[in-house]
Amino acid sequence: MQTNFDFDVAQLADYLEDKVAGFKGPLTAEKFAGGQSNPTFKIMAASGEYVLRRKPPGELLKSAHAVDREYRVLSALANTEVPVAEVYHLCEDDSVIGSMFYLMEFKAGTVFWDPALPDMSNAERGAIFDQMNQVLVDLHSVDVDKVGLADYGRPSNYFSRQTDRWSKQYRASELETIGDMDRLMEWLPQNMPADDGKLVLVHGDFRLDNIMFHPSEPRPLALLDWELSTLGHPYADLAYQCMQLRLDNDSVLAGLGGIDRQALGLPSEEDYVALYCQRMGLENIPNWNFYVVFSMFRFAAILQGVAKRAQEGNASSDKASRMGLLVKPLAKMAVELIV
Repeated sequence: MQTNFDFDVAQLADYLEDKVAGFKGPLTAEKFAGGQSNPTFKIMAASGEYVLRRKPPGELLKSAHAVDREYRVLSALANTEVPVAEVYHLCEDDSVIGSMFYLMEFKAGTVFWDPALPDMSNAERGAIFDQMNQVLVDLHSVDVDKVGLADYGRPSNYFSRQTDRWSKQYRASELETIGDMDRLMEWLPQNMPADDGKLVLVHGDFRLDNIMFHPSEPRPLALLDWELSTLGHPYADLAYQCMQLRLDNDSVLAGLGGIDRQALGLPSEEDYVALYCQRMGLENIPNWNFYVVFSMFRFAAILQGVAKRAQEGNASSDKASRMGLLVKPLAKMAVELIV
């Protein structure tokens, strides 16, 4: 963890003592490594350990880094089957640390950055992927009306709206012309499946390294990083995860591309999707290729935003500038699926 950050810890301690029941300073803060979105800190205070997530400083793209939405969804999921950390307070006053933030519970667990799970047995790997699949099913089974999230997103045409949104976000952060991205922005609206009315709470960045597991057993403790969550189509989360698993296992973003999954006890994409369908009561998923192509385009647009922030000095990680290098290969992979 890093200890360099740009806020006054004494002022933060005073604020939290006033706003959070039981909080007691003084405090120290360490920035967690990893992640490209909202800077995240471990807070160590006299009253215990906490996690603080804040908006990055500087000028940001419209609707990006909405930590207030993260706070809302975590609060709503507190009594559901979805594993989440408890949240304590949302601060919308930029004067405290320079940007909006929220404070939540610190959970001592394990995050697996490499989906190949190299230090595990085949049985352990299979159990981790099984539980990851179950977390996604539990998320998509949440009754959004019951938990107060019926207005957390628009009610229909998710893929159409998302394609339009990420096309605009991509253009706003475009650093050079990428022909494959232009082609995808033309292809996606022309090949949009008919809206089937499915509407669930979607995470938006569902992948293995956004789940914290128990340190000694394959039990999920918390689904992390809810910045991109909204009401949307369940296949978006599923395809996004499968898209990431198709990527190469490299130093920028680990995937399972080119890896013999069967030899490692890991499910094939077909088996993983089939397990999800079985648990959700679905026969199959028509138009699967569209959802994977959409996920690749959307992720490329997100990474372009990371690259733009890195150029402007507002990225939350040293890895941010290298993330932009994935935009072209991702767009190329997507185009290869439609030719």
